[in-house]
Amino acid sequence: MQTRLLDVDTSRDRIVDLTAEVRRFCSSQGDGLWDGLCNVFIPHATAGVAIIETGAGSDDDLLDALERLLPRDDRYRHAHGSPGHGADHVLPGLVSPSVTVPVGDGRPLLGTWQSVVLVDLNCDNPRRTVRLSIVKA
Repeated sequence: MQTRLLDVDTSRDRIVDLTAEVRRFCSSQGDGLWDGLCNVFIPHATAGVAIIETGAGSDDDLLDALERLLPRDDRYRHAHGSPGHGADHVLPGLVSPSVTVPVGDGRPLLGTWQSVVLVDLNCDNPRRTVRLSIVKA
């Protein structure tokens, strides 16, 4: 299994497109004529990863939906950090901490409008690690 760690700054963007990094990682794994799986994992208790369309408003729609589902107020038992930080700890229950993408001929087999994104609503910790792993078939 091949692995690469990415360091991602989420201080400016709550949704960060990882697709180019995933493509680069997959293409760097040999002659390009291999099949397998690429796992994208966020080892954090307050962030997730998703496959969505970006750039056409869907990323902002996702943020809006998550803010409606996870209001930043004092209703949470997990109460340390900034106001509403408990919502950040609920996020991975809605946006998984990992996705697995099939790979064919060394390329992630994403649909035309699909992008792999990091989702991070937590303003207390803007430095995120992303673990990319390849398992070849």
